[in-house]
Amino acid sequence: MVNAALPPAPTTAAGGARIGIQGVSHWFGTAAAPLQVLDDIDLEVAPGEFVALLGPSGCGKSTLLRLVAGLEPATAGRLTQDGAPITHPDPSRIVVFQDPTLYPWRSVRDNVALGLQARGVLKTQGHRVDEALQRVGLADFAKAFPHQLSGGMAQRVALARALVNDPRLLVLDEPLGKLDSLTRIAMQSELVALWQRSGFSALLVTHDVEEALFLANRVIVLSDRPARVVAELTVDLPYPRHRGHPRLADLRHEALRHLGLDASW
Repeated sequence: MVNAALPPAPTTAAGGARIGIQGVSHWFGTAAAPLQVLDDIDLEVAPGEFVALLGPSGCGKSTLLRLVAGLEPATAGRLTQDGAPITHPDPSRIVVFQDPTLYPWRSVRDNVALGLQARGVLKTQGHRVDEALQRVGLADFAKAFPHQLSGGMAQRVALARALVNDPRLLVLDEPLGKLDSLTRIAMQSELVALWQRSGFSALLVTHDVEEALFLANRVIVLSDRPARVVAELTVDLPYPRHRGHPRLADLRHEALRHLGLDASW
């Protein structure tokens, strides 16, 4: 567990970004054969809020994350961070993908240091690498190499690599999707602890209804492609959450109903 001896600090929203998504639609393909993936999405993420996007595979969830991260422009609509247009990637918005994408020839510490090194500030801010590794519970593995790590440890390195940049928004594209079920459950609790201690805003894509409800303040349910917002669920439970809570069971059934999957629950 991440810093298991420390009690989770309250979320400090001051450091989190406010993200605005207004009337965003997006198409792929050509003018002759367009493929619409997003349809008039309206959403706001408050500073320090944890929001999960839930929807069918291929509906456009990851595309929306790419637009928020500034990796490509939206075909229509407006995306903002603290009122300013999002037009390009920025170190204040960091993406964590399903695959940790660690460089095998670099140590854990050197992988985490990549962002600072790319910005030319590693010599003056190298202490932040050690702080990030401490936050994810990997200080003792700084000299290890990726092939020596478990899947959960590798994903913690990816989180440390993001945290070293002190992001105001963490964009999470199914970061736990490739982990085994027990490691995934443990990492969910670790991710909540990191979010509470750091105060960043978080936007998560997941296919896992229980994961979305366990982690997020709000869950946005999207339709099949082109994705539209079909429901917004407020998870009105304090942290730490207990997976057997009746309220989570009710919210799970509601989410599945909006996804057309509640017949067997």
